[in-house]
Amino acid sequence: MEEKALEQQVKELNSKMDLLLEYVNEQRLKTNQLEDLLADLQIVGKDVYKTTVEELDKRMVELDPDQLKGLGLRLLRNVGNINNFLETFESAADFLKDASPIANELIIDFTRHMQVMDEKGYFEFFREVGNVFDTIVTNFSADDVRSLADNVVIILNTVKSMTQPQMMNSMHNAISVYSSLDTTNVEPTSIWRMVRELNSPEMKKAMGIMLAFMKNLSTQKFQ
Repeated sequence: MEEKALEQQVKELNSKMDLLLEYVNEQRLKTNQLEDLLADLQIVGKDVYKTTVEELDKRMVELDPDQLKGLGLRLLRNVGNINNFLETFESAADFLKDASPIANELIIDFTRHMQVMDEKGYFEFFREVGNVFDTIVTNFSADDVRSLADNVVIILNTVKSMTQPQMMNSMHNAISVYSSLDTTNVEPTSIWRMVRELNSPEMKKAMGIMLAFMKNLSTQKFQ
C-alpha cells in the first residue's frame, strides 16, 4: 500500500517537473525571440541612424543635442496637451464623418437651385445688368454721379409721382394712341381744317387741359 502511494507521489512529482521544464523551455524560447528581436531592432536602428546622419550631412543640417534634449523634454511635458489635441482631432474627424451626408445633400440642393436659376435666365440677366453698369460707368463721370446724388430726392419724388395710377393710366393711353397712329402716312392739314378742328369738342377739351397744365406749371415755376 505504501509502495503504491510512493509511486503515485513520484508520478505527480515527475508531472510537475515536466510542467516546470516545459515552462522553463517556453520562457527560454521567448527570451531567445526577444533577444533576436532586440538584435534586429538594433541593426535596423543603426542603419536608420547611419542613413539619417548621411542625409543630414548631405543637406548640411546640423543638430544640436541640447536642442534635441529640450525638444524631448517639451514633448514629455506636453503629453497631456498632445492627448487633448488628438482627442479634439478625433472628435472633429467624427463630426466631419457624421456631417458629410448632410453637407452632400446641401451641395446637391444648392447645385439643383443653381441649375433652376440658370434655366430661368437669372445668370444671363445678371450678366446683362453688369453690362448696363459697365455702360453707365463708361459714359458717366464721378461728377455726374455726385450731381445725381445731390438730386436723388427730386428724382425719386418724380418717379413716385409718375408711378401713381392716374399718371400711369395717362401715359399708357398716350402711348397706345401714339402706337395706333400711322405717322408715315399722314395727310397734310390746311389752316382752315385746323381752325375747324379747334372748334370740335375734343380739341376744346384738349386745349383746356393744355392751358390748365401750362398755367399750373407757370405757377409752380415762379413760386
